[in-house]
Amino acid sequence: MTAFKSDFLNVLKERGFIHQISDAEGLDARCAAGPITAYVGYDATATSLHIGNLISVTMLYWLQQTGHKPITLMGGGTSMVGDPSFRDDQRALLTMEKINENIAGIKRIFGRMLDYGDSATGAVMVNNADWLMELKYVEFLREVGRHFSVNRMLSFDSVKLRLDREQSLSFLEFNYMIMQGYDFVELNRRHGCILQMGGSDQWGNIVNGIDLAHRMEQKQLYALTTPLLTTSSGAKMGKTATGAVWLNADVFSPYDFWQYFRNTEDADVERFLKIFTRLPLDEIARLAALGGSEINEAKKVLATEATAVVHGREAADEAAETARKTFEEGALSENLPTVEVPAAELAAGIGLLSLVVMAGVGAPHGGVRRHIKGGAVRVNDKVVSDDRMTVDATMLADGVVKLSLGKKKHVLVKAG
Repeated sequence: MTAFKSDFLNVLKERGFIHQISDAEGLDARCAAGPITAYVGYDATATSLHIGNLISVTMLYWLQQTGHKPITLMGGGTSMVGDPSFRDDQRALLTMEKINENIAGIKRIFGRMLDYGDSATGAVMVNNADWLMELKYVEFLREVGRHFSVNRMLSFDSVKLRLDREQSLSFLEFNYMIMQGYDFVELNRRHGCILQMGGSDQWGNIVNGIDLAHRMEQKQLYALTTPLLTTSSGAKMGKTATGAVWLNADVFSPYDFWQYFRNTEDADVERFLKIFTRLPLDEIARLAALGGSEINEAKKVLATEATAVVHGREAADEAAETARKTFEEGALSENLPTVEVPAAELAAGIGLLSLVVMAGVGAPHGGVRRHIKGGAVRVNDKVVSDDRMTVDATMLADGVVKLSLGKKKHVLVKAG
């Protein structure tokens, strides 16, 4: 299909969000005919969403901007089981208290990106614990479970890969796809929802919901998934040397978030501008056309605009200014990421190799040694040549020690 009739699908196509649609022509016709309701589900496995989730939240944003109604589904019930999709082992089981704590943390991101309210397109937040935790097991098996073919469930890649590796798939996990399929049916009953969106790894689970709605309700529902996002070098997006790129400021600072996008590979700039910013496509085309060293200016725009989406304009501008002062003026900024170490340890002295790893600036000791040999490690802006150097309290300047790796990684170490 070269072009869609609906603004929503055209926007998603132009910005690179679409991987698969269950019935593209049918969904396009429904979107063009008037407002639809669509949802994305988020299990509460951590206190924050990560950058992979940002793609689906952004799809909900464009859904709302083109005149439709988004639902953010909190997985209070499904998180009790855990999604086994493409995992090698079972997730750790969470208590309801921990799940509720995680949901409270996750909710913080949505208010910046979606407009919740009573209008026709106002976003709605619901929790699948409201219906899943009230189900009666035998009745659920009779009314819902009978519509699922075990043969077909075993054929889905998310299950097949686990079994092909001869790794156990528990009965608890096997029920996850039934629960997610039932979520779609329940959201259609309660909110008239006809579209579920998610990452490409969720295709099988979403299609199960479509099939279940057809069998139970004689309803036509739809699926839309995004491609697995990788960098041009083939790496999975959203991982750093210190872990995942989280969306909440208390677990991944706005400055670190800005730096993550500032370090985007040249070949990915245009694609990431389309996906992670709200910039018009003609402005994105202009930025993508910059060549040579000018591409760095496009990366700064990408970093600032993506950070503004997640953390707000003020935090984005502050992160950009911190970076400018640090890299262009060599100044020490209080807005750099800060790591606390026990005061007693700093007083006694900490080996530089251990401190760099502890601060998350560099890889394990061998990698740090190579950086030192190459002149890339600095303490308080002075190049270090001795990998046996000790950092102690006498090096504190304005109460902190500044550790740097290359031109882009800086951390302030202070006594805790």
